Amino acid sequence: MTTLSEDSIETLRAALRGSVLLPGDEEYDASRTVWNAMIDRHPALIVRSAGVSDVITAVNFARENDLLLSIRGGGHNVTGSAVCDDGLMLDMSGMRGIRVDAERRTARAEAGCVWADLDHETQAFGLAVTGGQISDTGIAGLTLGGGVGHLMRLCGAVVDNLISVDLVTASGELLAVGADHHPDLFWAVRGGGGNYGVVTSFEYGLHPVGPIVLGGMLLYPAARGAEILRFYRDWMAEAPDELNVTPAFITAPPAPFVPESLQLQPAVGMVVCYAGDIDAGQELVGKLREAVPPAADLVAPMPYAVVQTLLDAAAPWGQQVFLKSANLFDLSDDVVDIIVRFATRPTSPMSIVPIVAWGGAFGRVGDDETALGHRDSKFGIYIFAVWPDPSDSARHVEWARAFHAALRPHMNGSYVNEIGQEGRVQEAYTPHTYARLVEVKNRYDPNNFFRMNQNIKPTI
Repeated sequence: MTTLSEDSIETLRAALRGSVLLPGDEEYDASRTVWNAMIDRHPALIVRSAGVSDVITAVNFARENDLLLSIRGGGHNVTGSAVCDDGLMLDMSGMRGIRVDAERRTARAEAGCVWADLDHETQAFGLAVTGGQISDTGIAGLTLGGGVGHLMRLCGAVVDNLISVDLVTASGELLAVGADHHPDLFWAVRGGGGNYGVVTSFEYGLHPVGPIVLGGMLLYPAARGAEILRFYRDWMAEAPDELNVTPAFITAPPAPFVPESLQLQPAVGMVVCYAGDIDAGQELVGKLREAVPPAADLVAPMPYAVVQTLLDAAAPWGQQVFLKSANLFDLSDDVVDIIVRFATRPTSPMSIVPIVAWGGAFGRVGDDETALGHRDSKFGIYIFAVWPDPSDSARHVEWARAFHAALRPHMNGSYVNEIGQEGRVQEAYTPHTYARLVEVKNRYDPNNFFRMNQNIKPTI
């Protein structure tokens, strides 16, 4: 148990513009609560930063008092690395400033922002950058791990659009990091996660998008899953960059737009985003409608910001979540059969299995340009076991593990942001990339001060 003197805590309080929370304080439990309810950790203290100076102060305090440091942005990571036991949790969720330069097509956003914040500001100018498919995902964690989303085939991964970051090192130094300043570090933070420091703000390049795009969902009974996935595999191989479609195995909600016979039954929702000419998008989606007629059709022109929320209801806060994921060489018939066998028989109706298609601009970035690995994969799959009762975990965890084990012969590594609680970090990178990440870790954080993350361990 960490013991800190009252004087040291009061000195810390006096040095901050933000606040310090201790166990028993009114807002302590709310601040330590993250998306995945499996995570129930208790920091010795929480620093709620109001700006960069507070971040530097918190880093220095943790280092000087030999405290484990965890860093919270949006709090949406499955592994819950934002929260530590018996250490200092740095909560940046209040740092949500955004400045858009519409003329230069850039945005600078603070690390506490979620994607809904950034989309709200950039869409005022008809601009956007690739962002998470759940609108309350934090920008910080998603960006540092690479970042995939509805626009990745058109605009690339989030890190492909990252211009610079401000980063606080383990020694408490603030660095402006970009292609011309600390280029080794800039390469590493584009896919290497939070291993190198606390990023306090991100500068993104933006693209003309919307504000109206073709979006929505086509809903099918899960019994048609194999037929849908085989069509999807061939369809996306020829699809233009503007089209992104995410099949997700779900339980159909008891909503008015869902046929009564499908409500609360296993289903496949095809989430569509076409960020181009609406008529051209309708023609493309028409091929899917014709080949596999949906039970419910909700695809229509809508704001891009609304498309960004379509999967929100499938990822509520406060549930138990266990994740396994894989990058796939292809959706071969064998892989399709495995997916359908497991995804149509989840142990919990809350579980969800989305599939994403790589390719387009995402796939045209060279392996050495960023640290984001395995871009030669054609698809990614994320197995989210989700259930409400913490006493009923074993069977749901086993379902996800067995599903993942069946896919292993067809895997091409993993995506670092979706490794889950049991994943090996090395699987997210090629051996060359991982070795290079270790070199940068040795240079900037040889003592592994930043280790509450998908950790890349130093070797010195």
